Amino acid sequence: MKINIVTIIILITGLLPLASHSQAKSYTFEQLDSLQTIERRKVIVFIHTDWCRYCQAMKKTTFKAKEVVKMLDEHYWFIQLNAEEKRTIQFNGQVYNFKPTGNNIGIHGLAEQLGSKDGKVSFPTVCIISPDYNVLIRYDQFISAPNFLKLIKDINEFSR
Repeated sequence: MKINIVTIIILITGLLPLASHSQAKSYTFEQLDSLQTIERRKVIVFIHTDWCRYCQAMKKTTFKAKEVVKMLDEHYWFIQLNAEEKRTIQFNGQVYNFKPTGNNIGIHGLAEQLGSKDGKVSFPTVCIISPDYNVLIRYDQFISAPNFLKLIKDINEFSR
């Protein structure tokens, strides 16, 4: 009997980290119009790159925090946009493409459009967009889960 209880405890404690690493449901820009007909929500766009260590840190911490995942899944349409994405993206009646700036480097036009602040794009950037696709805020640095939740709360109070 002791072996079974110990085995169960080991299994449960081994699986707990997996349960706490949930991730928010992510959509594409092409899905937004149909999603907005189901329920009008603000859109949160996380603009990142594969090489940005702060972007990767946000993916592993902020966007896996239980409270953030719950908030995003219940109240927002969440999109992750790799700023170096090479595919064509249609959004809000416009077509956006990758803009090469050298050999195998460049920026996607939509990342540039949404993430530009004073003519520059930095990573990571979080854009909060109204249901009518107007940018409400751009936050262009790492943001922890508690600060992200505070930002969301402040935006909701501001845009009422």
